Amino acid sequence: MLKVRPSFHLAFPVPCLEEAREFFGGTLQCPEGRSAPKWVDFDFFGHQLSAHLVNTEEEGAAANTVDGDRVPTRHFGLILPWDDWVSLRSRLEKDEAIFVIKPKIRFRGKPGEQATMFIRGPGTNVLEFKSFRDLTQVFAQ
Repeated sequence: MLKVRPSFHLAFPVPCLEEAREFFGGTLQCPEGRSAPKWVDFDFFGHQLSAHLVNTEEEGAAANTVDGDRVPTRHFGLILPWDDWVSLRSRLEKDEAIFVIKPKIRFRGKPGEQATMFIRGPGTNVLEFKSFRDLTQVFAQ
């Protein structure tokens, strides 16, 4: 078993690098790393994201119903400590971020109860930020 959790790397398409810089560097306050004319890296809370410029993206991404919400099947995000989730929610609400699913408590009173919110990122990308008061519930069934 690992003593230190590894960081993940995720590359994803965006139609505009400046929009990606504004969203990740501005809205989410993620420091920018290396870049080239067709890609840019961001420090996403200790993980490496690579936004790659593309000419077209898939439209009308699929969604599944989860606890009453239509959750986009293509999304990524983080599990944050509770206080960090609350702070990010407040900042996103203040900055009038585009919520795909507004901040809420999902699975209330059930295994896996969590705070969650989904926001629109650059292009057709959707990000989910969630938190658990009890981290032992992350994989609860």
